[in-house]
Amino acid sequence: MVKKLNFIDIFSGAGGLSCGLEQAGLKCVLGVDANKHAMETFALNHKHANVYCGDIKKLTKNKLFDLIDNKEVHVVVGGPPCQGFSTVGLGDPKDTRNTLFKEFVRIVRETNPYYVVIENVTGLLAKKNEKTLRAIFQQFHKLGYNLDVRVMSAEQYGVPEKRRRTIIIGSRLNTEIDFPKKTHDTIIAKTFRPAITVGDALKDIATKKGEIINHDLELAELKSKLDKKRLKRIPDGAGIRYEKDEKKYFTPSLKLGVDWKTLPENRFRQTKYQRLNSKAPSPTIMTHRHSYFHPTEHRYLTQREAARLQSFPNDFVFAGPISAQWRQIGNAVPPEMAKCIGKSLVKMYKQSLKKKDLVTDNKRKTVNQTIRSVREKAFVYRT
Repeated sequence: MVKKLNFIDIFSGAGGLSCGLEQAGLKCVLGVDANKHAMETFALNHKHANVYCGDIKKLTKNKLFDLIDNKEVHVVVGGPPCQGFSTVGLGDPKDTRNTLFKEFVRIVRETNPYYVVIENVTGLLAKKNEKTLRAIFQQFHKLGYNLDVRVMSAEQYGVPEKRRRTIIIGSRLNTEIDFPKKTHDTIIAKTFRPAITVGDALKDIATKKGEIINHDLELAELKSKLDKKRLKRIPDGAGIRYEKDEKKYFTPSLKLGVDWKTLPENRFRQTKYQRLNSKAPSPTIMTHRHSYFHPTEHRYLTQREAARLQSFPNDFVFAGPISAQWRQIGNAVPPEMAKCIGKSLVKMYKQSLKKKDLVTDNKRKTVNQTIRSVREKAFVYRT
């Protein structure tokens, strides 16, 4: 029988990554983050895991192993800041991001897991950040890990939201890194299921007991009567970005009073009164509640609706004031995408047990080989 893989989630936030990994059959033993509201949320939803809320630099090896009850750690995951880590062993010592990434590496070194998963923004794969990426790969290669990297688009993995993230997976057991294959697409094809839409997601926001948690409708109301009048005239999926939109949807008394000719490119940089499109996945959910409006109701989204678009289960409880809840939701890794990553880790582990893809020194890829592979695959932004 294959053992359940224990994991630690560092810079965990509310625990979207942990939530998905547990759905895939892994077991969270510890969440680490400095944000007290996020760790309160983490503790509420990961009842079998311990939490460490505080400065990761003060999480000593002894304290770490006390918190995990000296359990074996098979996977270390998290979203460490990477951009400050520009050169191995060097870099600006005053750069907090550099320090935090090194702390992530330290915990990997101390726990020696089979697998490492790093989540970051897509900009990490930009040409200007190649030095950073090479340094990351070199650091983990020294610890005995093969690494590979991809940009994953959440809507292609059953998430009703368009969100692209850089995912790095490292293994000290497997020669090849197995990334999840996409399951959904916005273009209906025989090989993929249709992408889940905003309308699909918002039909189902209640728990099995019929409760709707973190659904503060009163706080989602528009305070301005004028804003509400304007929003009432905007149809599902539409908004005001160009003068033609204003002419199409607003009466003269509701016009915004802007001189369109003086605006750069004669348009708003960001669409005003943007309703989500119920027939498509949502744009990336941001960290504040004023980003988008409900597709048909004359209000903002609630936290629960935003969490549902991020693919959080309906019984996942968010703690703290509403602003903190929105930050937690907007910063999270979508659990459904994390679940797909977790299934890939389990698959790789099973392959290693059968010795079908076991790393040996002569099979371990060099950093240069890996970087070439990254250039061929990860830097190609095809969906």
